[in-house]
Amino acid sequence: MLRVVIANELIDQSIHVKSVAKEGTLVSAFTRAYRLLKEDLQAARDRDPAARTTAEIVLAYPGLHALWSHRLTHRLWHIRGLKLPARLLSQFTRALTGVEIHPGAVLGRRIFIDHGMGVVIGETAVVGDDVTLFHSVTLGGRSMSHGKRHPTIGNGVVIGAGAQILGALWIGDYAQIGANAVVVKDVPANAIAVGVPARIKDRPAQAPVVEFCEDPAIFI
Repeated sequence: MLRVVIANELIDQSIHVKSVAKEGTLVSAFTRAYRLLKEDLQAARDRDPAARTTAEIVLAYPGLHALWSHRLTHRLWHIRGLKLPARLLSQFTRALTGVEIHPGAVLGRRIFIDHGMGVVIGETAVVGDDVTLFHSVTLGGRSMSHGKRHPTIGNGVVIGAGAQILGALWIGDYAQIGANAVVVKDVPANAIAVGVPARIKDRPAQAPVVEFCEDPAIFI
């Protein structure tokens, strides 16, 4: 059963364990898992100019390790009786990587966590595809009540080092959050938010062409 869970989680968090069985053998599942692993590795290579080899990324990138661990713990979290093991594994991963991701958080595909140290992602956070997070980013809450209390991050968002995004708010697709910004209100798609508290900043008329993965602090 655990082997099925692991294979399924590496394939896609949105697919239920039973769907893997319907597709056939574990060989097929692991083939799909391998493709997903290659996708995760390629995202790190594409967005980190310091990346040299696949082996280096696999062995030395704590953000990638934390992401892979979460793919498993998230699935375990939704299986009856396995919430405690999921939580314990997530805390073990935190000790190893410096990245704390609650098993209940929903993470999309091709996420890149650069450096990793100090990143915290809360239980009800939702993160879309192709998102880049730099170190010390917090996707946290402002309420101690149950229910949705953490942010939802759209696709293609870049969140600068030290940024704090707090509450059940929405960050639109391809928005950029500046380094050390404190965001407590929704941010529209394609916008730049900087400062404490964060404010929406107009892009300069002659804004430089910037790769999507670069730290948006350059706009401050």
